[in-house]
Amino acid sequence: MERLQYISQGKTLREQKNNMLKALDAGAKWIQIRWKEAEEKDLYALAQEIRQVCTEFGASCIINDHPSLAAAVDADGVHLGLDDCSVTAARHLLGAGKIIGGTANSFADVKQRISERCDYIGLGPFTYTTTKQKLSPLLGIAGYENIIQQVRREGLTPIPIFAIGGISQLEDIQHLLEIGVYGVALSGIVTKTPNIVSSINKILL
Repeated sequence: MERLQYISQGKTLREQKNNMLKALDAGAKWIQIRWKEAEEKDLYALAQEIRQVCTEFGASCIINDHPSLAAAVDADGVHLGLDDCSVTAARHLLGAGKIIGGTANSFADVKQRISERCDYIGLGPFTYTTTKQKLSPLLGIAGYENIIQQVRREGLTPIPIFAIGGISQLEDIQHLLEIGVYGVALSGIVTKTPNIVSSINKILL
Protein backbone atom coordinates (compact mmCIF):
# COMPACT_ATOMS: atom_id res chain seq x y z
CA MET A 1 0.00 0.00 0.00
CA GLU A 2 1.32 3.44 -0.95
CA ARG A 3 2.44 5.62 1.97
CA LEU A 4 1.43 8.97 0.46
CA GLN A 5 -2.20 9.77 -0.26
CA TYR A 6 -3.18 12.97 -2.04
CA ILE A 7 -6.64 14.17 -1.06
CA SER A 8 -8.04 16.35 -3.80
CA GLN A 9 -8.89 20.03 -3.44
CA GLY A 10 -10.75 22.50 -5.61
CA LYS A 11 -14.03 24.39 -5.71
CA THR A 12 -14.75 23.61 -9.36
CA LEU A 13 -14.42 20.57 -11.58
CA ARG A 14 -11.55 22.24 -13.42
CA GLU A 15 -9.68 23.02 -10.18
CA GLN A 16 -10.20 19.51 -8.85
CA LYS A 17 -9.01 17.91 -12.07
CA ASN A 18 -5.98 20.17 -12.48
CA ASN A 19 -4.84 19.67 -8.89
CA MET A 20 -5.03 15.89 -9.21
CA LEU A 21 -3.22 15.91 -12.55
CA LYS A 22 -0.42 18.01 -11.03
CA ALA A 23 -0.10 15.58 -8.11
CA LEU A 24 0.04 12.61 -10.49
CA ASP A 25 2.60 14.33 -12.71
CA ALA A 26 4.71 14.97 -9.61
CA GLY A 27 4.71 11.27 -8.70
CA ALA A 28 1.69 10.72 -6.45
CA LYS A 29 0.44 7.13 -6.71
CA TRP A 30 -2.69 7.38 -4.55
CA ILE A 31 -5.47 9.86 -5.25
CA GLN A 32 -8.52 10.29 -3.05
CA ILE A 33 -11.28 12.25 -4.78
CA ARG A 34 -12.86 14.49 -2.14
CA TRP A 35 -15.28 17.17 -3.31
CA LYS A 36 -17.91 17.77 -0.67
CA GLU A 37 -19.76 20.62 -2.40
CA ALA A 38 -20.07 19.00 -5.83
CA GLU A 39 -23.26 18.42 -7.76
CA GLU A 40 -23.80 14.70 -8.26
CA LYS A 41 -23.34 14.85 -12.04
CA ASP A 42 -20.10 16.83 -11.72
CA LEU A 43 -18.68 14.46 -9.13
CA TYR A 44 -19.54 11.49 -11.34
CA ALA A 45 -17.90 13.11 -14.37
CA LEU A 46 -14.78 13.91 -12.36
CA ALA A 47 -14.56 10.44 -10.83
CA GLN A 48 -15.01 8.76 -14.20
CA GLU A 49 -12.23 10.81 -15.78
CA ILE A 50 -9.77 10.64 -12.87
CA ARG A 51 -10.32 6.90 -12.53
CA GLN A 52 -9.08 6.47 -16.10
CA VAL A 53 -6.19 8.89 -15.63
CA CYS A 54 -5.09 7.07 -12.46
CA THR A 55 -5.02 3.81 -14.41
CA GLU A 56 -2.75 5.43 -17.00
CA PHE A 57 -0.42 6.67 -14.23
CA GLY A 58 -0.45 3.36 -12.37
CA ALA A 59 -2.05 5.09 -9.38
CA SER A 60 -4.83 4.04 -7.01
CA CYS A 61 -8.11 5.96 -7.21
CA ILE A 62 -10.17 6.18 -4.01
CA ILE A 63 -13.55 7.90 -3.70
CA ASN A 64 -14.34 9.82 -0.53
CA ASP A 65 -17.72 9.09 1.12
CA HIS A 66 -19.56 7.44 -1.80
CA PRO A 67 -19.31 3.62 -2.16
CA SER A 68 -21.96 3.60 -4.89
CA LEU A 69 -19.92 6.05 -6.97
CA ALA A 70 -16.78 3.98 -6.36
CA ALA A 71 -18.66 0.95 -7.68
CA ALA A 72 -20.07 2.86 -10.67
CA VAL A 73 -16.65 4.00 -11.93
CA ASP A 74 -14.82 0.85 -10.76
CA ALA A 75 -12.53 2.86 -8.48
CA ASP A 76 -9.92 1.05 -6.41
CA GLY A 77 -11.86 1.74 -3.24
CA VAL A 78 -13.63 4.15 -0.94
CA HIS A 79 -12.81 6.18 2.15
CA LEU A 80 -15.58 6.33 4.75
CA GLY A 81 -16.09 9.03 7.36
CA LEU A 82 -17.44 8.12 10.78
CA ASP A 83 -20.93 9.22 9.74
CA ASP A 84 -20.91 7.47 6.36
CA CYS A 85 -22.26 4.00 5.59
CA SER A 86 -20.84 1.00 7.41
CA VAL A 87 -17.71 -0.81 6.30
CA THR A 88 -19.80 -3.98 6.01
CA ALA A 89 -22.25 -2.32 3.62
CA ALA A 90 -19.43 -0.87 1.53
CA ARG A 91 -17.66 -4.23 1.40
CA HIS A 92 -20.87 -5.93 0.27
CA LEU A 93 -21.27 -3.37 -2.51
CA LEU A 94 -17.65 -3.21 -3.66
CA GLY A 95 -16.44 -6.76 -3.07
CA ALA A 96 -13.43 -8.22 -1.31
CA GLY A 97 -10.85 -6.92 -3.76
CA LYS A 98 -11.44 -3.21 -3.20
CA ILE A 99 -9.79 -0.93 -0.63
CA ILE A 100 -11.94 0.42 2.19
CA GLY A 101 -10.45 3.05 4.46
CA GLY A 102 -12.03 4.71 7.45
CA THR A 103 -11.65 7.94 9.38
CA ALA A 104 -10.73 7.90 13.07
CA ASN A 105 -10.27 10.73 15.55
CA SER A 106 -9.51 8.79 18.75
CA PHE A 107 -8.33 5.44 20.08
CA ALA A 108 -11.97 4.33 20.40
CA ASP A 109 -12.47 5.09 16.71
CA VAL A 110 -9.30 3.21 15.78
CA LYS A 111 -10.44 0.21 17.79
CA GLN A 112 -13.81 0.33 16.01
CA ARG A 113 -12.18 0.57 12.58
CA ILE A 114 -9.92 -2.39 13.31
CA SER A 115 -12.93 -4.46 14.39
CA GLU A 116 -14.71 -3.45 11.16
CA ARG A 117 -11.70 -4.73 9.20
CA CYS A 118 -10.88 -1.55 7.35
CA ASP A 119 -7.88 -1.83 5.06
CA TYR A 120 -6.40 1.37 6.47
CA ILE A 121 -7.26 4.17 8.90
CA GLY A 122 -7.02 7.91 8.31
CA LEU A 123 -6.32 9.22 11.83
CA GLY A 124 -6.47 12.92 12.61
CA PRO A 125 -6.43 15.78 12.63
CA PHE A 126 -2.73 16.27 13.21
CA THR A 127 -3.15 20.01 13.54
CA TYR A 128 -5.49 22.77 12.37
CA THR A 129 -6.75 22.34 8.82
CA THR A 130 -9.04 24.42 6.63
CA THR A 131 -10.29 21.41 4.64
CA LYS A 132 -12.68 20.30 7.41
CA GLN A 133 -15.67 22.36 8.54
CA LYS A 134 -16.20 20.42 11.78
CA LEU A 135 -12.78 19.82 13.29
CA SER A 136 -12.18 17.14 15.91
CA PRO A 137 -9.64 17.70 18.73
CA LEU A 138 -6.09 18.08 17.41
CA LEU A 139 -3.80 15.10 18.04
CA GLY A 140 -0.28 16.37 17.43
CA ILE A 141 2.70 14.01 17.61
CA ALA A 142 1.91 13.03 21.21
CA GLY A 143 -1.67 12.07 20.33
CA TYR A 144 -0.58 9.72 17.55
CA GLU A 145 2.11 8.19 19.73
CA ASN A 146 -0.38 7.57 22.55
CA ILE A 147 -2.95 5.93 20.25
CA ILE A 148 -0.37 3.71 18.53
CA GLN A 149 0.97 2.62 21.92
CA GLN A 150 -2.58 1.76 23.05
CA VAL A 151 -3.10 -0.35 19.92
CA ARG A 152 0.08 -2.26 20.72
CA ARG A 153 -0.72 -2.66 24.42
CA GLU A 154 -4.13 -4.14 23.67
CA GLY A 155 -2.68 -6.49 21.06
CA LEU A 156 -5.01 -5.24 18.33
CA THR A 157 -4.45 -6.36 14.77
CA PRO A 158 -2.16 -3.75 13.23
CA ILE A 159 -3.44 -2.08 10.07
CA PRO A 160 -1.88 0.90 8.27
CA ILE A 161 -2.55 4.20 10.02
CA PHE A 162 -2.24 7.37 7.94
CA ALA A 163 -1.83 10.74 9.64
CA ILE A 164 -4.12 13.39 8.21
CA GLY A 165 -5.07 16.99 8.79
CA GLY A 166 -2.88 20.06 8.42
CA ILE A 167 0.45 18.31 7.84
CA SER A 168 2.66 20.91 6.16
CA GLN A 169 6.25 20.27 7.30
CA LEU A 170 8.60 17.53 6.11
CA GLU A 171 10.01 17.16 9.63
CA ASP A 172 6.52 16.41 10.95
CA ILE A 173 6.24 13.55 8.46
CA GLN A 174 9.58 12.19 9.66
CA HIS A 175 8.49 12.36 13.31
CA LEU A 176 5.18 10.63 12.55
CA LEU A 177 6.98 7.77 10.83
CA GLU A 178 9.34 7.39 13.78
CA ILE A 179 6.45 6.78 16.20
CA GLY A 180 4.84 4.14 14.01
CA VAL A 181 2.49 5.94 11.62
CA TYR A 182 2.42 4.07 8.29
CA GLY A 183 1.94 7.03 5.97
CA VAL A 184 0.42 10.46 5.44
CA ALA A 185 -2.66 11.80 3.69
CA LEU A 186 -1.91 15.28 2.38
CA SER A 187 -3.91 17.99 0.71
CA GLY A 188 -2.85 21.64 0.89
CA ILE A 189 0.92 21.13 0.87
CA VAL A 190 0.70 19.09 -2.36
CA THR A 191 -1.90 21.37 -3.96
CA LYS A 192 0.29 24.42 -3.38
CA THR A 193 3.64 22.76 -4.17
CA PRO A 194 3.13 19.59 -6.25
CA ASN A 195 6.88 19.07 -6.73
CA ILE A 196 7.24 18.41 -3.01
CA VAL A 197 5.86 14.91 -3.69
CA SER A 198 9.31 13.61 -4.62
CA SER A 199 10.81 14.89 -1.35
CA ILE A 200 7.98 13.34 0.65
CA ASN A 201 8.34 10.01 -1.14
CA LYS A 202 12.05 9.93 -0.24
CA ILE A 203 11.14 10.31 3.46
CA LEU A 204 8.48 7.61 3.19
CA LEU A 205 10.75 4.99 1.55
